[in-house]
Amino acid sequence: MSGRNLVAIADLSPDSISELLDSAEFLKRNGPDQSLSGKVLTTIFEKPSLRTKASLEIGVQLLGGHVVAFGAHDVQIGEREPIEDVARVVSRMADAIALRVFSHQTILSACDASDIPILNALSDLEHPCQALADLFTLKEKFGSLRGINIAFVGDGYNVARSLGYASVMSGMHIKIASPAGYELDPNDIKLANSLPGGGTVLQLNDPYEAVRDVAAVYTDVWASMGQEDEMALRSEAFSSYQVNSKLMSAAPQDALVMHDLPAHHGEEITRDIFEGPNSIIFDQAENRLFTTQAALKYMLNAS
Repeated sequence: MSGRNLVAIADLSPDSISELLDSAEFLKRNGPDQSLSGKVLTTIFEKPSLRTKASLEIGVQLLGGHVVAFGAHDVQIGEREPIEDVARVVSRMADAIALRVFSHQTILSACDASDIPILNALSDLEHPCQALADLFTLKEKFGSLRGINIAFVGDGYNVARSLGYASVMSGMHIKIASPAGYELDPNDIKLANSLPGGGTVLQLNDPYEAVRDVAAVYTDVWASMGQEDEMALRSEAFSSYQVNSKLMSAAPQDALVMHDLPAHHGEEITRDIFEGPNSIIFDQAENRLFTTQAALKYMLNAS
C-alpha cells in the first residue's frame, strides 16, 4: 500500500503528532498548496456530519484534489454489500478512503481489504481527526502542549478516548470526569498511560475535582449518535456534569472552554459558558480544516 492509515491516535508517535501539528500550522499560516493535485478521496459516511464533511471536502479541494462522497443510503454497508468489497472496489479507483461509521470494526475490516490508506473520520471507539484539532487549538493558545493540565467533563466515549491518548503523547495531563458507569474502560486508561510522550490520564467521578487547576475544560454531548434511546437515562446520570458557571467557578478564572460540537445548550453546557470570553469552541471547529489537510498529506506522503 502506498501511504499510511490513520485509524487511531495511538497508531501515531509523539514525533508524528508534532509533525502533523507543525504541518497544520504551516497550512493555516501560508495557505494551501497543491500537494493533492490529481488525488481522489472517497468518503463513506454512515453518520451525518458538518465539521468532518466540510473539513474533508473543502480541505482536499483546496489542496488540488477531488472528493467523491457517499452517504449511508448510497452504500448501505453490511446490507447492500460488505465493507470488504466496498474497500476493494474503491481501492481500484481512488487514492484514499475516509470512513465515518458506527462500529470501529468496520474500519478495521476495511483496512484489511484496502490497498489504499484509510482515515477514521469517527467511529464508536475513536475520533482522531477531532483530537488533532484539539491539540492544534491548544498549541495555538499556549505555544507548547507539554505540561498543560486539561479536564474533560462528560462521557468516556470516543472523543474522550482519543483526547486521552493524544494528551499523553503530547506531554499533557488530562483528568476525565464521568458518572459511574460512563467512565473510560480501565484498559483504555492503562494503555494511555503506557504511551510515550510523558503525559498522564486520570479518570475521576467528581467534575469539581477535575476542573481544579486546569488550563482548559472540555465537554461533549451526553448521548452520541446511536445512543438517542438512552437520553432520558443519560440526562439523569450526567445532570451534575453540566459545564456551567458553578462548575467553572471551581476552575481557574482564565481556563478555556472547549467542545467538539454539535452542542446541546442547556444540557452538557450552558449558553453563557458556550458564548463566553473563554470559549475557543469555534477555533476548534475552524482548525479541523487544517489538521485534516495535514492528516491527508501525511497519509498520502504528499509534501
